Formats: sequence, C-alpha cells, structure tokens
Amino acid sequence: MTQQAASRMEPLSPGDYTEEQAEAAIQFEATRGAPVRGPFDLLIRSPEVLKHAQALGAFLRYRCSISGPLSEFAILVIAREWSQNYEWHIHSAIALRSGVDAAVVEDLRVGRRPSALSPEQAAIYDLSTELMRNRQVSDDTYARALALFSEKGIIDLVAINGYYGLLAMAMNTARMADPAGAVALPPLPPA
Repeated sequence: MTQQAASRMEPLSPGDYTEEQAEAAIQFEATRGAPVRGPFDLLIRSPEVLKHAQALGAFLRYRCSISGPLSEFAILVIAREWSQNYEWHIHSAIALRSGVDAAVVEDLRVGRRPSALSPEQAAIYDLSTELMRNRQVSDDTYARALALFSEKGIIDLVAINGYYGLLAMAMNTARMADPAGAVALPPLPPA
C-alpha cells in the first residue's frame, strides 16, 4: 500500500464558517439529517456549490429512476474509474448491503469488468465507462441502456456519473484522507 500524500484541505470547524457557509451547513443538515462531513466538507468552501450539489445528490441517491443496488453499482464503477478510495470505501459497504454481489464488487475493485453482470448492470457499466473513458457513448451501448432505462433513466445515469465524478474530483484534488479502515484501491490495469 502506498503512502497517501498530505491532505490539501483540512476539515473546517463550524465555528470558523463564514455566514454563507453556516447557512449552507444548516441547509445541508436539514436535508441530510447529518452535519457536513466527507466530501461535503470540501464543497462547503463554495457554499453555493454545496447547496446545489447536495440537492442533486439527495435526488440521485433517493429518488431517481436508477436506484438501490443499481445506483450503488454505478457509484462503484465511478469511484473505481476515478480511483477514489473514500467514495469506494463508503459505497462498497452500501452496495454489498443493498444486494450487489460480492464477486462483482471485487472485480470492480481490482479494475476488471465483472463477468457476472445483469443486463441492467452491464448497460450501466458500459455507458458509464464509455462516457468516462471515451467522452461519448456508442450507439450499441446507448440502445441497450435506452431499452432498459428509457431516456429519463439515461439522463439520471449521466447525472449520477457527473455528481459522483464531481465528488471524486474534489476529493482527489484535495487529497482527502481516507476514512478509518479504508484500504487503498490497487492501481488500475493498463487499458
């Protein structure tokens, strides 16, 4: 395991929040039922970004058409693609509890396309990885996702990619420390 570089942005103390940050923190806690923590402690540095991101995140986690185990599977694909340990550590546990197969989670962890995917998981994996790696989606992948999820579902999946990509980019930029007990993801195999 490699030594993680020092964090660039230490957690802020609520006592040090600006007025705008305090407002954003109150809104966050009212929506999430928990104080600002994790990647949101990074986003609070721009209170408007936090306000809008947490609203989108709440919709995507709890009310969008790609939900439950499929949403958690998508989040793992994104966390793995960004090599984001914090996001992986939190969501791999949630994915397993929600019913994502442990062998699928392990394949993703080591950077392999899982062989035992449902048609929905395969469509999510292919659309998400093509979007992140190629910056576009092939006609075949789009058609499979459309047949399974509709246009609304495709946009919801793209939003999941964008939102969790945003969190991963913020955490990677800030070199956010991993939560206790997290194990570093191995390097991705060459493409």
